[in-house]
Amino acid sequence: MKAEIITIGDEILIGQIVDTNSAYISSALNKIGVSIYQITSIQDDESHILEAFAAAQSRADLVIVTGGLGPTKDDITKHTICKYFNDELVFNQGVLDHVAHLFKEYIKKPMLDANKTQAMVPSKAEVLVNEFGTAPGMWIENDNTIFVSMPGVPYEMKGLMENEVLPRLQKQFKLPYILHKTFLTYGMGESAIAERIERFENELPAEIKLAYLPSLGRVRLRLSTSGLYKEVVEVAMQEQADKLLPFIDDIFVGYESDGEFEQVVAGLFVEKGKTLAIAESCTGGQMVERFTAHSGASQFLKGSLVTYATQSKVDILGVDPGVIKEHSVVSAQVAEQMAVNARKLYKSDIGISTTGNAGPLKGDSDAEVGTVYIGIATENGVTAHHFMMGNHRERVIGKAVNKALELLKEELLSK
Repeated sequence: MKAEIITIGDEILIGQIVDTNSAYISSALNKIGVSIYQITSIQDDESHILEAFAAAQSRADLVIVTGGLGPTKDDITKHTICKYFNDELVFNQGVLDHVAHLFKEYIKKPMLDANKTQAMVPSKAEVLVNEFGTAPGMWIENDNTIFVSMPGVPYEMKGLMENEVLPRLQKQFKLPYILHKTFLTYGMGESAIAERIERFENELPAEIKLAYLPSLGRVRLRLSTSGLYKEVVEVAMQEQADKLLPFIDDIFVGYESDGEFEQVVAGLFVEKGKTLAIAESCTGGQMVERFTAHSGASQFLKGSLVTYATQSKVDILGVDPGVIKEHSVVSAQVAEQMAVNARKLYKSDIGISTTGNAGPLKGDSDAEVGTVYIGIATENGVTAHHFMMGNHRERVIGKAVNKALELLKEELLSK
């Protein structure tokens, strides 16, 4: 089964919001064996919507539409659906009762006439109950193509997908089993990895595809395949995974299914019974954010400081101002003192620090933009690592955080 996703809304096209709906929908559909053929974002314009519907129906078995289902005049999706399917809006008592319930129990305000229009739905549509909002989802089958229209509010759309759309698709169709296995690697670029695993890639069976997914300081390698029988697909995938691993064993840090790299590092802290303190400057708190974005960080993370200004390094972390004057705030010596003092302050097993020039200005140091020092302090002493991370601010910060995580992993595995 091939699907196409259409997101409707001028706010997407002008960059006012990011289209996270398509990412979620494509992932959810892929997990149940539906392949995504195309994703399209279009204006709140009738002719544009009609054109997109016709194009999608010509090439997809399933068309998922989000957006344009609100009670205001600029929400035109329902009317356009009626025009496309030569249909008309009819009153649905069940939808009105649901809207009235939401206003009474949760919104605690009188229902406006505009909200009552949500109960008008295309006569050919099967209504999908939107547990979290007033706009119902709609399921329409036409000439062997299924159209599903849902509101654009992400949590409402997700509720409809999980409670209505995915169960219906799985019940109505025999879908193939799609399997992805994604390897997380750190410390080597895409082209270098490609050269290293060239023989493996050349020998891959035709039914298994390899994709390179590079980002700051890391490359994900994704193997993908599909088939009617889960057991056969999993055996074939494992055979290729076992062949790939020896090529990348020194840069392999885990599978994406095990979580993000920071979760791998967090797991090592818990496993080793070690604790961590963080002192950040150029990374501005992004290292600690990576850890605390996941539950369980309190098991190993004692605390963190963002001593962004030079004086705060002196006043709060206790960095020697004479060292800053002699070596610059962006230096190995300052990184070492930050790591040591953070470790002492929080009474942790490991202290880690970042100081650098992310750019575009040099700030309080003459060090070149892209210069980063990362300090690591343990009971055995302290070391500082020097890196040049390029000249793009976001890239410098992202690479610095990833490198810090990589160094923590190495430290934890060295014992």
